[in-house]
Amino acid sequence: MPDRHLAKRGLTIGYVSDRTGLPQSAIRYYEDEGLVAPDRNESGHRRYARADIRRLSFVMISQGLGFSIAEIREALSALPEHRTPNKSDWARISRRFGAVLDARIAQMQLLRARLDGCIGCGCLSLKTCALYNRRDRVARKGAGPRYLMGDPVELD
Repeated sequence: MPDRHLAKRGLTIGYVSDRTGLPQSAIRYYEDEGLVAPDRNESGHRRYARADIRRLSFVMISQGLGFSIAEIREALSALPEHRTPNKSDWARISRRFGAVLDARIAQMQLLRARLDGCIGCGCLSLKTCALYNRRDRVARKGAGPRYLMGDPVELD
């Protein structure tokens, strides 16, 4: 007896939900956002490809790493629609996301290293601000925590 979730035209939303751990409402939302594009059977029910399980898993992981839906949609648009994505297809996306993640990791390491000292916000509330931000000169570079945003510390 065939699995009732596996129809000729693909996987049911319930099966995809079970496999990914995503609620069905989230899967429908991701469809609305253009991240997956299921077929419809004669009754109008969604039918997903096996590759959609990978796509949805990628969405979950990417969102957990702080990527926006727009960034994820752009990345997934590079995957082929006419065939199941292969290892090299996913490797291209990995390289693209890897560069962004490397930059975020560097920014987090900088934050960790400087969090216990002055973060260059121009607040002048810490004793070290008199050393690192004399007369609030960092404010000339713009708003925000300039040192954490990559501006070099300028000592007089």
